[in-house]
Amino acid sequence: MTHIESVTLETPEPETLAAFTRAVAPDLPIRVRTGDAPTSGFRGFTLSLVVPQPSDVDAVIDTALHAGGTPVQPPRKALWGYGGSVSGPDGSIWTVASSGKKDRQFVLQIGVSDVAASKAFYVDRGLPVAKSFGRKYVQFANGDSPITLALLKRRALAKNARVSPDGDGAHRIVINSPAGDFTDPDGFVWAAA
Repeated sequence: MTHIESVTLETPEPETLAAFTRAVAPDLPIRVRTGDAPTSGFRGFTLSLVVPQPSDVDAVIDTALHAGGTPVQPPRKALWGYGGSVSGPDGSIWTVASSGKKDRQFVLQIGVSDVAASKAFYVDRGLPVAKSFGRKYVQFANGDSPITLALLKRRALAKNARVSPDGDGAHRIVINSPAGDFTDPDGFVWAAA
């Protein structure tokens, strides 16, 4: 089964971002490297931490802010639960939500133009589907990987993160996987792990 082994974030200031990711997600396979490809606004993805309790959401958001993050949406109760979001020092959006489950989860959410087409693209590369809600949302099985991949429309992802969907330029993320080297239909780069 194909899975994601790690994600690499690119930034002109790798030391600052590395310190931030170690503080916010010390146990996750997130790499940082130098990259200065032009980008502006929403980069089309979120790094989402799902934690057991609302108090865990508050703790992670507080840690992120003290580690150099910028508030996007303060934690609050919503129809789906309790959560908030911050922008990392590189501009990536991190969302944190509670699930009531005991385990922490890390979900890489990618905003795509056509969920069904992107789903088919990833299935052709060996990623098995765990959940699918038509043309709205797809979550892939992650096997033993600590990273789950999910797809939804770009506008819906931006709305969930409470940011404008506008943005262009590089995504500044590389998804590392045994699936090989390729670029998906929405411009996300995958590299052989």
